[in-house]
Amino acid sequence: MTGYWVDILAVSFFALEWLVYAITLEHTAYGRDSLSARMHVYREIWVRNLLHRDARMVDMQIMASLQNGTAFFASTSLIAIGGALALLRATNDALAVLGALPVNLTPSPALWEVKCIGLILIFIYTFFKFAWAYRLFNYVAILFGAMPPAGERDTPEAEAHVIRTTRLFETAGRHFNRGQRAFFFALGYLGWFVSPWVLFITTAAVVIVIWRRQFASNAWQAMGS
Repeated sequence: MTGYWVDILAVSFFALEWLVYAITLEHTAYGRDSLSARMHVYREIWVRNLLHRDARMVDMQIMASLQNGTAFFASTSLIAIGGALALLRATNDALAVLGALPVNLTPSPALWEVKCIGLILIFIYTFFKFAWAYRLFNYVAILFGAMPPAGERDTPEAEAHVIRTTRLFETAGRHFNRGQRAFFFALGYLGWFVSPWVLFITTAAVVIVIWRRQFASNAWQAMGS
């Protein structure tokens, strides 16, 4: 066990970075200025504008596109799980390929299988997030259909419906974002298959890339006040 201390540190760093980033983005004042948080505001604007028009076919078409995109990512997660399972079954072949490289990168069979299992767990988490987001988008579509007519937009019932629709819409978007985040970190996790030192680098690179997209990208600037 003592020979794997670098691997343990690398995986711990990977998990800690993922956790800290998620908490910072979703539960801190700093995260409330992210690109995702700015988009949450426009979800409410969309729902309120929806209340002011009786013809809502275009809104339902946009919602259908969101559902289709989420379904695509969910199905991709299942394919990724299958690929990771195939990688787990091909342990001997993978180790033989690594052993033929000029640099010795061959882990023990047990460690290789642990790495594969970790990757499978990440993709399972990703699938559950996208599948739940898809279900929530379905619920939002139902709430869109149950939106009071424009003539009743000033009633307390209409305001309550807008609030509950917006909250469910934000929840769906949040779970979708978590699924995408898991995909990004899965790419960083692949560095462990090369070396625990590479995992340190790829994890840091993933955090930098997704942080920049949320807080320093052109899209973030475009959505500013």
